[in-house]
Amino acid sequence: MLSDVHGALPALEAVLAEPEVAAADLVVVTGDVAAGPQPVEVLDLLAGLGARVRWVRGNADRELVQARAGRPSEHDVSNWAAEQLRADQVDLLAALPLTLTLPVAGLGPVLFCHATPRDDEEVVLVDSRPARWAEVFAGLPPEVRTVVCGHTHMPFTRLVDRRLVVNPGSVGMPYGGPGAYWALLGPGVQLRRTGFDVDAACARVAAGSGYPDAAAWADEYLRSRHSDLDALTAFAPRDGR
Repeated sequence: MLSDVHGALPALEAVLAEPEVAAADLVVVTGDVAAGPQPVEVLDLLAGLGARVRWVRGNADRELVQARAGRPSEHDVSNWAAEQLRADQVDLLAALPLTLTLPVAGLGPVLFCHATPRDDEEVVLVDSRPARWAEVFAGLPPEVRTVVCGHTHMPFTRLVDRRLVVNPGSVGMPYGGPGAYWALLGPGVQLRRTGFDVDAACARVAAGSGYPDAAAWADEYLRSRHSDLDALTAFAPRDGR
């Protein structure tokens, strides 16, 4: 499964070319798919997988739909991306569910969400305190023993009161090091990183995107200029601590 592609086509292509991904029964995408410099291309590539791909809504997906409806995002790239989308792509994003629960061999029912099961933009982190996890997991069915979330762009697995939490990291905007991060589920959990030619990817995004700041965007995010500690410091106040 993968998360937070953020309109980065070369990174997505690298992950989809992985043998385990090509052979997977399902590819679950936990949100923030298109808010980036190549939104149309990324959505078309994923939609081309047909019934093999299952989608969950992220806050950036919601913001694209809202921007298209006249409520701009605080992020310039999202406002630009929203204007590039075809009507069918806007409709696809508008219809995405907040959560999705699927059976996974060896894990049982797995709940997939973008940020938390109850909200598409609140923050939980690898070092969030137990009371915070209890709060965001309140009301989950007891049979759901694994929760997969994205949103913070940093991969981790941890136990929370006997429930396994998995964050695959980000395909297109990783914090902590370059590469496209994802996870393989069933019968266990493997956090994976796919390397690709970052120089070539940056050049391709700069040349192929109509976003005015595409080159700077690619340099910042595909090269992963922000460390995981930078991100943890920035996000920590948002997890209620």
